[in-house]
Amino acid sequence: MAKGFGGKMGGMGGGQNAMMRQLQKLQEQMEAAQASLADETVTASVGGGAVKVTMTGDQHCKSVEIAAELLQDADAEMLQDLILSAVNMALDQSRELQAQKMGPLAGGMPGLGF
Repeated sequence: MAKGFGGKMGGMGGGQNAMMRQLQKLQEQMEAAQASLADETVTASVGGGAVKVTMTGDQHCKSVEIAAELLQDADAEMLQDLILSAVNMALDQSRELQAQKMGPLAGGMPGLGF
């Protein structure tokens, strides 16, 4: 056996065991929060409702809806701008939802850089 692996160094003290349990609990809470984010959605609407984008809390685009009236005008550049705006707005909302869900957990273990 190598030096330094016996005595006090051989096992974890009570404080370290408690910290490991606390880390495991925090990890479980983070996994549960991430799973719930996948189930929650946000919807961004632009152009007076002409384009709607729905995104999950874990930033997966679920749907893009385009009003039929908008397609009648057939202005491709305007449509592209509206879709881009709606996607970016939905991403922002999704990130905000994620920060609300995960933020409290990030402060759960001071001193560990979470």
